[in-house]
Amino acid sequence: MSIPAPDPEPRTSRTELLIIGAGPAGLFACFYAGMRGLGVTLLDSLPHLGGQVAALYPAKEIFDVAGFPAITGQSLVDRLVRQARLAEPVIRLNEGAGALDHGPDSVTVSTSSGHRIRAGAVLITAGIGRFTPRPLPALENHHGNGVHHVVAAPEEYAGRDVVIVGGGDSAVDWANTLAPHARRVTLVHRRKRFSAHEHSVNQLMESTVQVLTNSEIAEVHGAGQVEAVTVRDHGTQALARLDADVVIPALGHIASLGALKDWGLNLSGQQIEVRTDMSTGVDRVYAAGDITTYPGKVRLMAVGFGEAATAVNNLAALLRPGLDVFPGHSSDRAHRPIPPHPQEEATTWRM
Repeated sequence: MSIPAPDPEPRTSRTELLIIGAGPAGLFACFYAGMRGLGVTLLDSLPHLGGQVAALYPAKEIFDVAGFPAITGQSLVDRLVRQARLAEPVIRLNEGAGALDHGPDSVTVSTSSGHRIRAGAVLITAGIGRFTPRPLPALENHHGNGVHHVVAAPEEYAGRDVVIVGGGDSAVDWANTLAPHARRVTLVHRRKRFSAHEHSVNQLMESTVQVLTNSEIAEVHGAGQVEAVTVRDHGTQALARLDADVVIPALGHIASLGALKDWGLNLSGQQIEVRTDMSTGVDRVYAAGDITTYPGKVRLMAVGFGEAATAVNNLAALLRPGLDVFPGHSSDRAHRPIPPHPQEEATTWRM
């Protein structure tokens, strides 16, 4: 059987709206674009939908989403994904955005796979951009299993000895979450005080978690699997060996805009400056969610949802001349559904 020769040119697909970033704001923007009848492609460098929420705190409860007194990160993502599916989008995961080229009535984005996506417009909902965990020096020479940069479901830690490293909200929240499930949880923090929310710290101190402050992990033991860690006390320099099956480095992440920084956007640190309609000043490029900044910006998920709706409604008027920016009342759409724009590729959902 002969093997076909590779295409001499990178494959190009077409879409009305390309959304870069499949976190909460991107998923809601995807749904809303479908409600306005736009064809959508959703692109994300992560291998799953849900962005940072799904990657970093799927089991953590969120309290500031309208309509939910409390909801876990993964439950929220699952609902947003079901909602986004109504737009029948094309999904491209594990694929980052590259160079941007402008045409007379469209833009083309090259991706990390060599694919090219020609779109009527782009909406960036990339959160903090591409993020990588801050390194833990003691792990430099450990290449086995047992290091969890992404925390699994709490019940999976039953009967295990877990060591968490860090002093911020993520470290303290995970310690509190895993304490009822694991055999033992130890939290190691290099400073004497935590930078987490006071209520969470109080909960930590009243829990069964072993808290070692002013300390650091000096060594991780175990070849194919984590077996123990050695902790050094900064004050006394004393060393203590602790049994450990799992090490969770909760030291935060390093954010990068990647190729987006070369798009000619007005940047303020890692944020994109936007106007009130969420336009960026670069033709046919809009942004919404945590990646945006403007005077009075409040970096909350609830705000990102509103910015996503604002961006999509303004984009609808740009992409479909004659459409009003105001979409009308969503409750009326059950009686006059808008058919989705035809797509070139089958939708693929990978969780």
